Amino acid sequence: MQTYLSGFVYKLKISPITNGEKVLENQQHFRKVFWTFKPCIDGFPFCKPIVQVDGTFLYGRYRGTLLVAVAQDGRNNIFPIAFAIVEGETTEAWFFFLKNLRTHVTPQQNLCLMTDRHNSISAAFNRPSSGWTEGNCAQVFCIRHIAQNFTERFKNTTLKKDLVNMGKLLHVNLSFSFFWLLIFHTHY
Repeated sequence: MQTYLSGFVYKLKISPITNGEKVLENQQHFRKVFWTFKPCIDGFPFCKPIVQVDGTFLYGRYRGTLLVAVAQDGRNNIFPIAFAIVEGETTEAWFFFLKNLRTHVTPQQNLCLMTDRHNSISAAFNRPSSGWTEGNCAQVFCIRHIAQNFTERFKNTTLKKDLVNMGKLLHVNLSFSFFWLLIFHTHY
């Protein structure tokens, strides 16, 4: 990819394959990979300062989890900025992804990282060496995920709609970051 796409960035984690105590020469085991493209890196400064991350399971012959980071441009279009294939949604996998995302795509100050409240993301986010320290960015939570969890617990779609509408109403009346920081960092 680097030969054909100038500015392509990837970080690969591998480990040696062993047979008992013997390390097999020239054989390595894939662990995880992070990648992004130059247009993603160049375009992010023109997006809103909110980075949304999520993961999805990979099915079929090759298992694992695909992690994706997206932003939103000035016309509210989704703008993908980085990807990773990892072993699962573990703290180590999220740390690998968030650190590379911060290093290669999102070095700007005062960013907002929107997540689905997954404990592994929060643990990785809070590591000082991740680059996403509280002094230069904030972690907030996605209302869609909160509403989904709310519905699973309370089994009431009317209340779910009210919750989402409340989030939209407050979004209009308050600063987005201030609202989420106020609600979720003080009550959860």
